[in-house]
Amino acid sequence: MAIRRSLLRRTAALAAAATAALVLTACGGDSDSGSSGHSEHGKGATADASASAPSAGHSAGQDGHNAQDVTFAQQMIPHHRQAVAMADLAPTRARSQQVKDLAASIRKAQDPEIDTMTGWLRAWGATVPEADASGMGDMPGMDHSGSGHSGSSMPGMMSDSDMGELEKLSGAAFDQAFLRMMIGHHQGAVDMARTEQAKGVYGPATTLAKSIITSQSAEIAGMRKSLGER
Repeated sequence: MAIRRSLLRRTAALAAAATAALVLTACGGDSDSGSSGHSEHGKGATADASASAPSAGHSAGQDGHNAQDVTFAQQMIPHHRQAVAMADLAPTRARSQQVKDLAASIRKAQDPEIDTMTGWLRAWGATVPEADASGMGDMPGMDHSGSGHSGSSMPGMMSDSDMGELEKLSGAAFDQAFLRMMIGHHQGAVDMARTEQAKGVYGPATTLAKSIITSQSAEIAGMRKSLGER
């Protein structure tokens, strides 16, 4: 009887030990599984974030260009050159200091922009408009022979006749003619810049277009005020 009770106690103890071992193993397995699952989830999230994040130095619209970007640069370069040529007349012909200051501001802004756009065209392997004796240059669609506004496809461009007439003026007559011509010239540049913003894809070009719209629209308002216009 004593032997039987001893065997029963031993069997119970063994059963208890086995049960405890199973519980510990299960708990350990759950812990490892949870840790492993969390780790893999973290790795997955990191990988997803890395894949979705834009790489350094890669911004939309700055790594490529389209035909509109090329046209914008090729047309705006001679357009700017003509504005600078007009501005170059002001120091010796204008009476108004306001006109002289405006001319200096135009040259200061547009000379560097010509250099910038020239750099784009060279980088793209596109034709850079060559400057002629007037400093403006020729591109397809330009016509310097007419009277009034040229037959250029670029809005606001003056003809050789316009430029010749401006060169003959001085004093108050020059001031009036310069302001009226430059208003039309600026309006043309704004139209061209709006087309670039709508159809261009090269980031620096659309940014320049936005700057042209802002700065030249403000100058148009100032010139109209000087002429007594609203």
